[in-house]
Amino acid sequence: MRIVLVDDHELVRMGLRMALEGVEDITVVGEAGSAEAAISLCEHQPPDVVIMDIRMGEKSGIEACQEITQAHPETRVIMLTSYGDDNLISEAIRAGAVGYVLKRGGAAEILRALAAVRQGAAALDPAVTRRVLSMMRENAAQANPFRDLTERELSVLNLLSQGKSNPEIARVLVLSDKTVRNYVSSILDKLGTANRVEAATYALQHHLQDHLDSGDQP
Repeated sequence: MRIVLVDDHELVRMGLRMALEGVEDITVVGEAGSAEAAISLCEHQPPDVVIMDIRMGEKSGIEACQEITQAHPETRVIMLTSYGDDNLISEAIRAGAVGYVLKRGGAAEILRALAAVRQGAAALDPAVTRRVLSMMRENAAQANPFRDLTERELSVLNLLSQGKSNPEIARVLVLSDKTVRNYVSSILDKLGTANRVEAATYALQHHLQDHLDSGDQP
C-alpha cells in the first residue's frame, strides 16, 4: 500500500511516517505540507491512500480530497481530524473521503484505518462517528421540524394552528372528538409543547403550511 502523508505541520507528518515505518506492505511514497502540494504530488504519482489533515491553509483538505478523488478514483483518502472538526467531517465524506481518524488516536488507529481501507471498508473512528450521526440527526430535525408527525397529525396541527377547536377539527376531518383529543395529545408530546397554543405557535414559526404545500411530509 503506497501512502502519501499530507499535513501542514512537519512534526505531524514525521509522527505519521514513524508510525508507518517498518509496517509490512506499507510504504510512504511522499509528503506534502499543503493541499496544493498534495494535489500536485498525486497528479504525478497517484498513491493507493492519502492520509490528509482536514484543515490546511488557504485550501482545505476537503477541497484537496475532492480534486484528488475526482482525478484519481482509485486513490482513497483518509482525513485526519480533531475533536473540533465534527462539522467538517460530513463535508469530507461527500468530497470522497473513505473515512477519518483522530490525530491523537495514535499509531494503532492509523493502522486500523489502513487495514479497513485495504479490505474495502470505511475507516471511521467510533467516537467521532457517534457525534457526526448526532449532528446529522439534528440537521435533519432542522430541515423538517415536523418529521415525527404522521400525515393525520399534520392535518390536525394545521387546523389547530388556524385556531379551530377540537369539535371543529373533528367535523372537518370527519373524526370523533375523542380521536381528535388523542391526536392533539400525541402532537403535543412529539413537539415537546405544553399546550395547544404552544403547538400552534410552533407550527406558525416553522411554516407548517409551506411543508404541506411542498409535500415535505414524513
